Amino acid sequence: MFIQTEATPNPDVIKFIPGQDVLDTGTREFRTSDDAQSSPLAEALFRIDGVMGLFFGSDFLTVRRSPESELIWAQLKPPILAAIMDFYSSGQPILRDLVQKDEIVYEGELGQIVAEIKDLLDTRVRPAVAQDGGDIEFDRFDLDTGTLYLHMRGACSGCPSSSATLRQGVESLMKHYVPEVKTIEQVL
Repeated sequence: MFIQTEATPNPDVIKFIPGQDVLDTGTREFRTSDDAQSSPLAEALFRIDGVMGLFFGSDFLTVRRSPESELIWAQLKPPILAAIMDFYSSGQPILRDLVQKDEIVYEGELGQIVAEIKDLLDTRVRPAVAQDGGDIEFDRFDLDTGTLYLHMRGACSGCPSSSATLRQGVESLMKHYVPEVKTIEQVL
């Protein structure tokens, strides 16, 4: 098995591409080892000293190292690569459970606006940030204030350039195509 690695704009995150599907649909973030209990691969990766967070996409995963860790990527990569290879050779499922979060249902004019926002995120924004090992997810939209709330995931979460991505890229795109969007806020 050959696993590619790519640097991301976030120096504390590296993207691993195993050449096989990671998730069939959606994305999954693991911020703590407790979150990892739903995935055998996540559990194995959190057992490695210096690993602080994980993000699984369709054909990649990102690993966040602790900024306080004295280990550099050259020291962390070999055990991470070994854990990924061991997992894929084990034949285990990537997730033990699928927990669906309850979504807010938007209706009428607001429903149309939210559908436009989600379509732009899915077709224009998410593919671009996935290239860097991240994801941006819709949280909610407040029509009264024109505020769009988004979650930054994977390499985008905590990235030094994420606020520029939100302001210069995503916010200007949303304002252009969805004039009801006045500002974007990141949800932590």
